[in-house]
Amino acid sequence: MKTPYRMSRRSFIKGMMALAASAELSLFGGKPPAFAQARSLHLLAWSHFIKEADKLTRKQLDEFEKMTGVKVNFETINANDIPARATAAVEGGTGPDIFQLQWNQPHLYAAALEDHTKLAEELGGDKVYSYQREAAIVKGVYRGVPYYGIGNAVAYRKDIFEKVGVKKLPETWDEYLEAGKKLKQFGMPVGQTLGHTFGDAPTFCYPLLWSFGGKEVDENQKVAINSKETANAIDFLREFWFAACDESGTSWDDSSNNRAFFAETIAATLNGASIYFVARYNPEKAPPGMADKIGHFLLPKGPAGRFHTILPFTNCVTKYSKNKEPAMELIRFLMEEKNYADYIHVQKGYGLGRTPDWENDPMWDEDPAVEPYRYNAKYARNFGYAGPYDRKASEVQAKYIIIDIFAKAVKGESTKSIIAWAEKELKNVYERA
Repeated sequence: MKTPYRMSRRSFIKGMMALAASAELSLFGGKPPAFAQARSLHLLAWSHFIKEADKLTRKQLDEFEKMTGVKVNFETINANDIPARATAAVEGGTGPDIFQLQWNQPHLYAAALEDHTKLAEELGGDKVYSYQREAAIVKGVYRGVPYYGIGNAVAYRKDIFEKVGVKKLPETWDEYLEAGKKLKQFGMPVGQTLGHTFGDAPTFCYPLLWSFGGKEVDENQKVAINSKETANAIDFLREFWFAACDESGTSWDDSSNNRAFFAETIAATLNGASIYFVARYNPEKAPPGMADKIGHFLLPKGPAGRFHTILPFTNCVTKYSKNKEPAMELIRFLMEEKNYADYIHVQKGYGLGRTPDWENDPMWDEDPAVEPYRYNAKYARNFGYAGPYDRKASEVQAKYIIIDIFAKAVKGESTKSIIAWAEKELKNVYERA
């Protein structure tokens, strides 16, 4: 799985090393390039759940500094806090040179982000999964370079499933409901957040809606939430919630289900592979022998099929940056074949590579527990379906409208009133002047 990479980086590195050794050197026609004076960059990213990934990034950035003389301040923060930082930077015209944005946030900040089209096409172009390209391309222009994605699957306790008599992993929502009833009766139900979280709530609620045939808009972005398919999804979730789930999940954040799993109060939860990896590689943080008891399966099928959302990450250089050229070179450096492969491999299946080639990587054969994650992208669909994954879709996501459809259902509101509320909220986004 080769990440396309041109050796234009080599000339950059040679030039920077030469400039570091002697400002007099005339490799650039006797005049230093604009980035010659840029001795530092600021890269802001989320604080990765797989800490080894951030450690590797820092190691790679140290290598970049040794090669170029450009020091990189690698700042990591809670993922939910990145939009606020990005908004403040855009409004103030100062801040990080590079933001590692999530979902389709490049659409929200497009006016403040550089045109990355040339670099993105150099680094793979249409070979990259469509869900990642749709997150980065705004009106035909790449406003960032797709980096990687995070998929999810249901982490479950193999021993508990066996103990309650679930002999076959659920393939459909009805089968998951029956399994969940047994788990809840046993005292270890399904754990699922319906809160305002960046990851676990939308990656559950949107695929559930789609799997019953519901959608927020049609191909022309006309609001289409008022349908029997949406009603069926709501009614199912209401039954599933009270029969199979930990009912405190309405207020959970993205780490609550992880804690509940390790506290052994739930036996299944939709998640990235982080629960398993903590149990496997940091066993002191989990109950004894937990890793060997964990398996995974994909989200169940509904009447309309099986779907997953995958969280895309995009490296974006800001227009206000005074260090655009070295910032672009840093992105190119991170995407170099070995650097990129090392970054994906250190995540051991938590982070998904950018292209279908990664589905065939040998790493998936090393640990059967995470093998289901390799197939996430086969079922990938972006928010805003069946319309484009644009700013309006992102606004709906940011307002948690789809999540609140299901949260309202378990809080006692009728299906009819929920759909009427959702239709009004969606029209305020999609049909306003």
